[in-house]
Amino acid sequence: MLICGIETSCDETAVSFVEAKGGLKRPQFKVLSNVVSSQVKLHATYGGVVPLLASREHAKNIDRVFKLSLSRARIAKKPDLICVTSGPGLMPSLRIGVMFARSLSYFSKIPVLGVNHLEAHMYANLLAPAGEWSRQSIAFPALSLVISGGHSDLYVLAECGSARQIGQTRDDAVGECFDKVARLLGLGYPGGPIIDALGKQGNAFAYELPSPMLHANNFDFSFSGLKTAMLYFLRDNKIDFCKKQLSAKQKQMRADVCASFERAASRVLVAKTMRAAERFRAKTILIGGGVAANSFIRSDFEQAGARHQLPMLFPQKGYITDNAAMIAAAGYIAHCRGDRTTWKNLEPDANLLIREAGR
Repeated sequence: MLICGIETSCDETAVSFVEAKGGLKRPQFKVLSNVVSSQVKLHATYGGVVPLLASREHAKNIDRVFKLSLSRARIAKKPDLICVTSGPGLMPSLRIGVMFARSLSYFSKIPVLGVNHLEAHMYANLLAPAGEWSRQSIAFPALSLVISGGHSDLYVLAECGSARQIGQTRDDAVGECFDKVARLLGLGYPGGPIIDALGKQGNAFAYELPSPMLHANNFDFSFSGLKTAMLYFLRDNKIDFCKKQLSAKQKQMRADVCASFERAASRVLVAKTMRAAERFRAKTILIGGGVAANSFIRSDFEQAGARHQLPMLFPQKGYITDNAAMIAAAGYIAHCRGDRTTWKNLEPDANLLIREAGR
């Protein structure tokens, strides 16, 4: 099956063409093209994503991105299915992608399917480098941790195409916390890559920061307290990293603070996930979402997986952040389990939830 994937949930305009086979028992994918147009530089001026500006850029870029992806795919036939992110995400951004997919479906007579963005992050783990058929498989039951700027969620997957949420953030998502802490440290936006780079130069045990809800008897998360603790730490110690010129000592201190912050955030993510893995007897753990690119968090999870002899799957580098190849993959799995929409009834839903197994 040849699938066209379209992603516009936040600030990346993306289109991908993916071949899929194997059904729900052993889905396999080959990415023919995966074009992503980022808006990071535009939103960096404002310290975060501005929804109306994001939707304007999507409207300006989506036709160009589609044509470029189509050209790179070098396909000789029409796709069998169009898959587009229908939620969750920013409503103005989602609407652009959905309207484009609806128009494409109407004029090309190709079926269209709305895809859950969070499910797509789960199945990004099944994608191989462009041009190669994926060989990765998932042993079930599995756990999926989705960590991004808007989500910090834990799911149990009894089988491919099913998911049940067992935990979520009660306030800030971990990616949002990274961005807000980066602002406090004078590092700009987006905060994740900058904190990751500086943290590699720092001592993660230099400062003791809290890991909220670490010992709570549930699988939920909370990161607003960590952000506030950082604010108070800087205020009480009269530290200002927002100056234009920092001394060598101040730069090292900032690196230590970044590493200590990463440790505090990672500690609770790993602890809750491993606790859930034991509770639900998981055979595989899937990590997805933009924060999965953080090297400190990834190392912590890999070490925990090695201790418990439990496979930890991370997406290939090009599929960790938002992209359309993962939308195509999740769309194929949704199609195989029987999900259907048409261009007439396809609508964006900013608060879309993953439907549980047994629907």
